[in-house]
Amino acid sequence: MNPRWFEEPLAVPDAAVRAAAHARQAQLTKPPGSLGRLEELGITLAALQGSVRPHLDTPWITVFAADHGVVAEGISAFPQVVTAEMVRNFARGGAAISVLARTWNARLEVVNVGTVHPLEDLPGVLDNRVGPGTANLAQGPAMSAAQLHDALTAGHDAAERAAIGGAHLFIGGEMGIGNTTSATAIACALLDLPAAQLAGPGTGLDAAGVQRKSQVIEQALRLLRDPQPLTVLQTLGGFEIVALAGAYLRCGQLGLPVLVDGFITTAAALAAVRLRPELADWLLYSHCSAEPGHRRLLQALDARPLLELEMRLGEGSGAAVALPLLRAAAAVQADMATFAEAGVSSA
Repeated sequence: MNPRWFEEPLAVPDAAVRAAAHARQAQLTKPPGSLGRLEELGITLAALQGSVRPHLDTPWITVFAADHGVVAEGISAFPQVVTAEMVRNFARGGAAISVLARTWNARLEVVNVGTVHPLEDLPGVLDNRVGPGTANLAQGPAMSAAQLHDALTAGHDAAERAAIGGAHLFIGGEMGIGNTTSATAIACALLDLPAAQLAGPGTGLDAAGVQRKSQVIEQALRLLRDPQPLTVLQTLGGFEIVALAGAYLRCGQLGLPVLVDGFITTAAALAAVRLRPELADWLLYSHCSAEPGHRRLLQALDARPLLELEMRLGEGSGAAVALPLLRAAAAVQADMATFAEAGVSSA
């Protein structure tokens, strides 16, 4: 594989289909605009899928899991072993994203890109470990250049599997104790904002814990030599966050629409869009989470999230909750009758 594969061309949404979908939407049996954003979403999905009648029969969810060396700084309310324990929970079907994937008949895979604690073979879990967790980003770069490449490739390959599997939509999720610290550091670097404006409780830190997290992030930011996206990811990222960025970039190349989840996945999306601005066309945003930095990331991406439910779990759960809205938008665009078809008088 070309090590700079992410620089290859991205797909372009179909402008002719967008125009045709807009024309069809105007003829459906309802007052214009009466279904609000569902109409806009249906037209967007049509352009992304290249079909005036879009559908979302096969959503694909990939959860990337990895550990973070920065937990040594005391920035998490949970012990590091929880990452591996939650991967087992995913495999057993007991996690929130497992339940939601079953509920909406979505394909779910889990990719271990770097847990510290070894894992046995588990159903639905791919072993693609880049390393036993990242290095402590407060003391130096989180990963080597080779590990950055390997994590991006893990995301690339996940998007390829989704496309080969017939996916109509890709959702990326994450699991990694300490990853809100990494994501906040990435957001601070890309937005040029202090940690105090973006740091939040993550898995449940109290005020003193959030202050400690901010201090650790500021220490890491002082070590950043270059604000370019790849350098930011290598210096401050987690293997799962880099894999998410790689998956989004490959989805853009493959013409596979993406529904972005919460704070951590949006940090990955911002890094990917900074690297390839045209990727923005392929990203939809599911919700605005309770994590304080998420709204700033969404604003930087000029993104309009579908929901605001005060969620902050991660795993891809917010995107999975928003999935029925996208399905409804696609169904309205594809299956409603026009005035002429229904024999209904128009205005």
